[in-house]
Amino acid sequence: MSYVVAALYQFTAFAEPDRLRAPLLDLCRAQQVKGTLLLAREGINGTIAGHRHGIDRVLSHIRGLPGCERIEVKESTAQDMPFLRLKVRLKAEIVTLGQPNVDPRTSVGTYVKPEVWNQVIARDDVVVIDTRNDYEVALGSFDNAVNPRTDSFRGFPEWWRQNADKYRGKTVAMFCTGGIRCEKASNWLLGQGVEDVLHLEGGILRYLETVPQDQSRWNGECFVFDNRVSVGHGLAEGPHVLCHACRRPILPEDRLRPEFEQGVTCHQCFAERDADARMRYRERQRQVDLARTRGEAHLGDAAVGKRNAK
Repeated sequence: MSYVVAALYQFTAFAEPDRLRAPLLDLCRAQQVKGTLLLAREGINGTIAGHRHGIDRVLSHIRGLPGCERIEVKESTAQDMPFLRLKVRLKAEIVTLGQPNVDPRTSVGTYVKPEVWNQVIARDDVVVIDTRNDYEVALGSFDNAVNPRTDSFRGFPEWWRQNADKYRGKTVAMFCTGGIRCEKASNWLLGQGVEDVLHLEGGILRYLETVPQDQSRWNGECFVFDNRVSVGHGLAEGPHVLCHACRRPILPEDRLRPEFEQGVTCHQCFAERDADARMRYRERQRQVDLARTRGEAHLGDAAVGKRNAK
């Protein structure tokens, strides 16, 4: 039986998010739902996975939270449970931009439905900006999209400040994985005086689910924050895996490269590891392998978890 993967977010006012944590955590555990949910005064964000009944129970509970009646949820499937554990965490922001006075509940850019996104990004007066992190963009993006080459979402405002003059007078069309980063980024850009800001409604995931592949202007795969690593058109699981050392995505054939050593290095991080670091990673991998032989999970075996949409 396949698993349902539900990516969700909602900007809403939670007066006491700490009071929401325990009931949500208990319900997810009872329904054998795993993944990560973030709670903050500005709302909820996360991705969870489980069987249909359990996901439905959890989503029903979330829709009962203040302002979450119409929460944005994007569903896909996975053959194996894509998460090793469950986390329900309290955060200052549900997606971290680090800019004061940013509030998507007050204003955001104009939503563009996936069905007309191709027409928008083909316009000469539009600059298309990928708001995701550099390691995500490396797997795939839209035709002619600008890559800010940020390591985290916090870097987006500074990148814009350094490049704003290039795009003065242009319509800005942004996109991200599921839409949440664009909500914050568009609110911030409007506050910076950018007059015409658009963003892809439902993000890349909704586009890949909605637009037929033969009409698509998406190239490559979309990075996702679970053990599937990537998805493609129709939200089918992609070919990528993660290097357990640097947490960057690699293709199966990259495991055949001479730089690859399971849990220690890949071709992307080989030059970043000295002898001491490799020794530590080898010991961690040895502990992972021992845990597997005992049928146990090991914290070092988490294929995803240190990457997030910061």
